[in-house]
Amino acid sequence: MNFKSRFYLILAGIFIASLVSCNLIFQKFFSWTPFGIYTFEISVGILPYPITFLATDLISELYGKKKADQVVISGLIASVFVMIIVLIANAAPSTVWSPVDDDLFQKVFGLQGMAVFASMVAYLSAQFIDVRIFHFWKKLTKGKHLWLRNNGSTIVSQFIDTAAVLILMCSAGVIEWNRFWPLLENGFLFKVLVALMDTPIIYGVIYALKGKIDIAHYGEG
Repeated sequence: MNFKSRFYLILAGIFIASLVSCNLIFQKFFSWTPFGIYTFEISVGILPYPITFLATDLISELYGKKKADQVVISGLIASVFVMIIVLIANAAPSTVWSPVDDDLFQKVFGLQGMAVFASMVAYLSAQFIDVRIFHFWKKLTKGKHLWLRNNGSTIVSQFIDTAAVLILMCSAGVIEWNRFWPLLENGFLFKVLVALMDTPIIYGVIYALKGKIDIAHYGEG
């Protein structure tokens, strides 16, 4: 296996691991006030999620849209598989001496059906939109201005993701509607901040890979 294939597997692994961890830890919320300017109140599940967009942007840039779509589908399959395993584990009764009893396991890992469904719908919508917007700008600029397609695709898709999952969860009664706008604002602003921060990362990775991996042509579908 050559370096290009190995690096693709690494990016795919990081993408899938980040996505799966989002759905396992999303029930905990925390607050964060960077530089004392703005206080975010967000789920810890949002922490690894921007990494998925960085990974798909890198795959899109280096390997093309088809490879990026393959990773998105693989991530969905992996998430559904992990959800099934968690549901089976949750249904298995614990022993009397188990360090983690049924109630604690349910509280920590008991995935709420609607929350997971909302996450999957939002995930598919956002990731496919991200890949397509990325390649739209890549073709339009003829492969130039990486910062534009990186930030443009991520910001638009992150807004759709945040709005979609909140609408579905509020409609199902998982979250009260009066929390919709604060959570939308917090989640989207946090994702935009991270998207801007990952721009130098993607430039750094592309620069480091010069001569090792040929960048996919902007006309590649």
